[in-house]
Amino acid sequence: MIIDFSQGKIIVTPDEVQIRFEHATLYGMAEDIKFKKDVLIMYADAGAVRWSMTLDSVEQLLQIKDTLMI
Repeated sequence: MIIDFSQGKIIVTPDEVQIRFEHATLYGMAEDIKFKKDVLIMYADAGAVRWSMTLDSVEQLLQIKDTLMI
């Protein structure tokens, strides 16, 4: 699934998430992705790899969670 958002594109498969910005891409495996629904934050925490980003809407968050099946 490809989701357009204000800062680029989010590509989601059942196994991983890619966030493509104009000059950078963030990757995260499904098991490393977590959410803070009340503030629309998706983040990855996999040891040495840590990133977070704010989503545009609750709908985006729910679409990503549904695709990742978490």
